[in-house]
Amino acid sequence: MRTESPGHEGQSGDLALLGLLQLVSPALPIGAFAFSQGLESAFELGWVSDEASLGDWLEGVLDDGLTRCELPVLARLHVAWSERDGEAIGEWDAWLAANRETAELAAEDARLGASLTRLLGSLDRLPGSTSQVYSSQESPSRDSPLQDGDSPDAPMLPPGAGYVTLFAWTAKMRGVPLRQALLGFAWAWLENQLAVACKALPLGHTAAQRLVERLRPLLVTAVDEALSLDDDELGPALPGLALASALHETQYSRLFRS
Repeated sequence: MRTESPGHEGQSGDLALLGLLQLVSPALPIGAFAFSQGLESAFELGWVSDEASLGDWLEGVLDDGLTRCELPVLARLHVAWSERDGEAIGEWDAWLAANRETAELAAEDARLGASLTRLLGSLDRLPGSTSQVYSSQESPSRDSPLQDGDSPDAPMLPPGAGYVTLFAWTAKMRGVPLRQALLGFAWAWLENQLAVACKALPLGHTAAQRLVERLRPLLVTAVDEALSLDDDELGPALPGLALASALHETQYSRLFRS
């Protein structure tokens, strides 16, 4: 039985998937492994001490943090890049920066953003580049949203753009659909938090996989809720994480930068 070769649409979808995997891979050289987002301090304070309490902590951060902050704003930035709305990109980037409650959380977002900017620059994939991510039959017109590939008239990055803004650009530039971009971001967050726990807490890899099974359906729920929120419903409510992050700034012994 003869199978037909995949068409351009199928190839584009495959390349978008691979682009997403590249973006969320822990091998991406932006230094995300160096940050714990206050989790290391929660270990030190005894707030998180085992698999069960770690799962509770992660659920709380997902529900009251990512679902109401990074994920819905990532969705808005994805749309803004698609529509070449430089004003909206700048406003949401500034909104995220204003919602970083500690010096360490602000520094993490800025440093990861700067690292991803340098990486994309070395790959000639920053906004305004004339290169294409992969071959397409037709270049996007100036009046249409960005398609599968870079666009020379995309808005410039805001000065000192944060990580979420760069993530949104990279996902859109790679042709990753909005919902999959949010799922990928949430997955990268979960994977990084579990990596932190495996290094700084007596947590084995099997326990980490049990937590993946526990949290995986909640990532989908978080994306669903994030996509349903209006602008006036956004904003994290994580006083415990903010306190842990602030205390981490003066923690005597630590493995992570936040």
